[in-house]
Amino acid sequence: MLGGPTATGKTGLAVSLALALADAGRPVEILSADSRQVYRGMDIGTAKPTIAERQGVAHHLLDLVEPDEGFSVADFIRAAEPILEDLAERGRAALLVGGTGLWLRALATGLDVDASPADPALRARLEVELASTGLAEFAARLSAEAPQTAARTDLHNPRRVVRALEIATLRGDGPAARPLGYGGRVLRLHLALDPGLNRAWIEGRAIGQLDGGLPDEAARLRARYRSDLRSFSAIGYQEAFDLLDGRLDRAGFLAVNVARNVAFARRQRTWFRADAFGHVQLELDAAADPFGAAFEASRWFLAGEPVS
Repeated sequence: MLGGPTATGKTGLAVSLALALADAGRPVEILSADSRQVYRGMDIGTAKPTIAERQGVAHHLLDLVEPDEGFSVADFIRAAEPILEDLAERGRAALLVGGTGLWLRALATGLDVDASPADPALRARLEVELASTGLAEFAARLSAEAPQTAARTDLHNPRRVVRALEIATLRGDGPAARPLGYGGRVLRLHLALDPGLNRAWIEGRAIGQLDGGLPDEAARLRARYRSDLRSFSAIGYQEAFDLLDGRLDRAGFLAVNVARNVAFARRQRTWFRADAFGHVQLELDAAADPFGAAFEASRWFLAGEPVS
């Protein structure tokens, strides 16, 4: 699996790695581990790999649900398991790629879906949303997204509603019968990019998304769905809505987008540093190409040899 902060070149590296491994006789298919790329129609703002970028490499776990549908880490594991089983039966390797650290870890080490998972950052974000939208709307959202969980929750208690939404987001709705996870051998590759260079790449991507049609994509989505959906908390969409409505100009859009992505990348770096057990760190700078190290580590791993 290949993880790392946003705008570190994971998509391009994954495709290059898959093509090279196929040429070496080890066919590989890519599975997305991005919590926003599961939504249909949210392509530019989530930096979803385009058909051209996929370059003939099969991709999975994209475009699974509509933006107004919930999708938890447990849903992700359930969607990934049959794909992994099919790849194993066909003698193909799986390359899981994304920046959603919880999803990567859950697949690598398993997810106890009978436990009550916690994510302090998610809870803090939900508390901010509650303060802005009000308890009634938040309770209605819980009832719509996780009716089984809502039925067990005191919907008049703000703290319990926030906690219920946190659990439902992480685990899905209702009880589950067993822990979920891959349970097989996993090579974990993490991209590490200097924060200053990461910021420059974030700025370039933001300009590319703006000029590449993100406002039009946001307008199409808003014509079909409420603009306050949780899926539209993905960086870029609220800024695009504000741009469409005249609350931001081009410079303002780019400033907000870049600031949010820089903060997001900082949180991701913290996650991957804390979740570093058993991974191979791929250091990036303006002159370094991580492909060679990634290919060698993958080749040794697929041959059943230890990877240093």
